[in-house]
Amino acid sequence: MATLALNIQMDGKQAVVIGGGAVALRKLRTLLKAGASITVVAMDIRPEIVALAESGALTVRLGCYESADLDNAFLAIAATDNAMVNKRIAVEARGRGILVAVADNPAEGDCTFPAMLRRNDLEIAVSTGGRCPTFAADVRDCVAELIGHEYGDILEQLAREREKLLTNGDPSTYNTQVLRSLARRLLAKPTENKEP
Repeated sequence: MATLALNIQMDGKQAVVIGGGAVALRKLRTLLKAGASITVVAMDIRPEIVALAESGALTVRLGCYESADLDNAFLAIAATDNAMVNKRIAVEARGRGILVAVADNPAEGDCTFPAMLRRNDLEIAVSTGGRCPTFAADVRDCVAELIGHEYGDILEQLAREREKLLTNGDPSTYNTQVLRSLARRLLAKPTENKEP
């Protein structure tokens, strides 16, 4: 499945996760990190999801999926253990112009969740287009051995320098070259750039 890799600002956007099991929990944790407003709909919900609801991190509606669960949703996650229900969610979401990810059949949805490696604000996504998510996770783990936390620190240093250059009001090619040169120097010896 051909896909377009992009980052979506989810802060405050409504996401509905239909399903209350382990897959739903993984997806909603990712959504929480992105700042989404989340509603979980399921008959049975894992204790971890209940705890998140009790903390106010998300809302829960106990029950079977209903079309109205998609009202005001920007993104729907079909993560039930029933393929027919997941397909119905996908069809209804797509019909309403809502992005949808289908856990058990990515081709039925519009998007998939990549395996993410985070180093502060540095994010590296690994995707197989939904063909083999476990392989994406394995590749991410290999990359994690090469890209340590110091890369997040390097990003912070570069972002501060970029902000200074932009504050001076000159987003010129010269400034881009200055940042690239600094990035190359910092990346040449990333372990020396670790902050205490």
